[in-house]
Amino acid sequence: MAETFLFNALRQAIDEEMGRDQTVMVLGEDVGVYGGSYKVTKDLHGKYGELRVLDTPIAENSFTGMAIGAAMTGLRPIVEGMNMGFLLLAFNQISNNAGMLRYTSGGNFKIPLVIRGPGGVGRQLGAEHSQRLEAYFQAVPGLKIVACSTPYNAKGLLKSAIRDDNPVLFFEHVLLYNLKEDLPNEEYLVPLDRAEVVRPGQDVTIITYSRMRHHVMAAVKPLERKGFDPEVIDLIALKPIDYDTLGQSIRKTHRVIIVEECMKTGGIAAEIIASINDRFFDELDAPVLRLSSQDIPTPYNGRLESLTIVQPQQIEEAVEKMMQLQV
Repeated sequence: MAETFLFNALRQAIDEEMGRDQTVMVLGEDVGVYGGSYKVTKDLHGKYGELRVLDTPIAENSFTGMAIGAAMTGLRPIVEGMNMGFLLLAFNQISNNAGMLRYTSGGNFKIPLVIRGPGGVGRQLGAEHSQRLEAYFQAVPGLKIVACSTPYNAKGLLKSAIRDDNPVLFFEHVLLYNLKEDLPNEEYLVPLDRAEVVRPGQDVTIITYSRMRHHVMAAVKPLERKGFDPEVIDLIALKPIDYDTLGQSIRKTHRVIIVEECMKTGGIAAEIIASINDRFFDELDAPVLRLSSQDIPTPYNGRLESLTIVQPQQIEEAVEKMMQLQV
């Protein structure tokens, strides 16, 4: 076991897969000589050369399209979005081409493509650099979407994403890169379609993902002291969502709270609530409660910024309120 930062766990995954498979390549802005804005590709340019670690112009639509073409012809490209908000400029390529070409070609082409990079609300990065795009892309057919939350699952998920023959959107949170965790020395993979039960419990199911996993766990400590026993599930897979794991938990707790950093209107939680009501309505002893970000552009002011996203105290209060509801 070796203690590893999350950004280094991602780097290890890319390095190991590039060493294992000559078709794996990286492209994006400043991924080469500079080593990436968050140093996820540090030193890989010198190790693998400029044809496999390719610095691109500031032209997201163009280099994403180029990566899709490369995937169609046998390579396994990893596109780094310097900030995931910038990939809105490549929305057409991701939705109309990456997501659909395997289907519209009648299966003649595979699209083994990973699009990864930082997103989420940071520390005063402003509205355009604080985007949460997971719900934007969730409706696109043909995409797989995952959100890492720890160094362990970041490495295992990225290795699985690189080996997958379908396009994978890989969301990293800008404030999680410096998380540390002991990682196994031996190789491991994490499935792209499974949620993780972070904490088993009996009282209420708290569903979350990405940075909010850590806000939820911060709220769990005082809840435990008050005698509550919440079950915490990290979705990890945002498309497809692991409803088998969610269902097992709901049948046990009969109460659900969803905590997300996504916007409330049209967010990930909105889709999960609809599906829970479709699949598990008779198991619920109370309406599903969601805690989401405010439906406004993220303020630059630090205090205002913190008010737009869910804080541990709100999660704690939501659990207490939920447990007061009677059938």
